[in-house]
Amino acid sequence: MERPAAPAAHEAAEIRLTITSPEQMRELGRRLAKLLRAGDLVMLSGELGAGKTTLTRGLGEGLGVRGAVTSPTFVIARVHPSLGDGPPLVHVDAYRLAGGLDEMEDLDLDVSLPDSVIVVEWGEGKVEELTEDRLQVVIHRAVGDTTDEVRHVTLTGLGERWAEAGLETLTG
Repeated sequence: MERPAAPAAHEAAEIRLTITSPEQMRELGRRLAKLLRAGDLVMLSGELGAGKTTLTRGLGEGLGVRGAVTSPTFVIARVHPSLGDGPPLVHVDAYRLAGGLDEMEDLDLDVSLPDSVIVVEWGEGKVEELTEDRLQVVIHRAVGDTTDEVRHVTLTGLGERWAEAGLETLTG
């Protein structure tokens, strides 16, 4: 008698985009916001000046939240309530936090996650334990003395939530 095969793990959904201006980065955020819902965790990584906060501004615009989305570097986290019936945006900058999830616990992200969209800049190695379902956004830019505005953005959806979330709609 054959045993049924174990269900296949959800493969990561991944897309790659080339962005050539800050306005295009904001527009990517506005378009991505249409795919987001309460309970989503978005992890942003990239060099200083790569466009993480610019992308988050677009997310805030697309989600229709209150308040100007600015880098929360010195306050660690900002909550932007929805102006409509959508979820609030919790914008976290984990750059100055050395520890993992233990240090992040004071922010109560696990409590906020079910009702909010949480965007964490510099969250690698710090917030992955919050949920298996997350969107990782990596922004690469030229480093050094350059005025190059080109960014290469890789969006990787991990977990069942992102298996059929429609990331491919962002490429068109």
